[in-house]
Amino acid sequence: MKKVLIINGGQNFGHSGGKYNQTIAENTLKVLKNFENVEVKITNVSENYDKHEEVEKFVWADYIIYHTPIWWFQLPNGLKKYIDEVFTAGHAKGIYMSDGRTAENPKINYGTGGMLKGRKYMLTTSWNAPETAFTLPGEFFNETSVDNGPLFGFHRMNAFVSLEKMESFHFHDVEKNANIERDMKLYREHLTSIFEKELKPQFA
Repeated sequence: MKKVLIINGGQNFGHSGGKYNQTIAENTLKVLKNFENVEVKITNVSENYDKHEEVEKFVWADYIIYHTPIWWFQLPNGLKKYIDEVFTAGHAKGIYMSDGRTAENPKINYGTGGMLKGRKYMLTTSWNAPETAFTLPGEFFNETSVDNGPLFGFHRMNAFVSLEKMESFHFHDVEKNANIERDMKLYREHLTSIFEKELKPQFA
């Protein structure tokens, strides 16, 4: 039995109602239901949660799937607060033990004290920015990808706790030119492809 934790970072704030990321989370669940021997838990960060129970979910899971909108080029405040609280509560309780260094040689091995080794994570993000803002010369993000640019720190955070990265999926131009049916179909295909590879050994 493989275990998947879905973290929905959408929230109601300003002109955002969190519905888009709720739709992504629902499509994730739809795909995972097609696989046998998969157990799923879902956390909606906009709802009440117990940080200690969330630590237990990270330790329980084989896979963590994050769904988050991007506000002002960063995680929304609700998801950032969730991570700050849960990861801090997870110190020496399954998420991380230390920063990995020793007093004898403090200049090396930073970021090697994570406790979630053997587990993997996937990230989806939703943007107002079109994909071309990241890919075309002279456009806003200087041909720097989402994962290597705005979300670089997020990925290093997951590496710090020893999570292994799976291929991300990014939704673009969702405010002005959203095509939900098309984008969700592409996302379901992406997720299906990833988990067919991940779960193949247990079906062999």
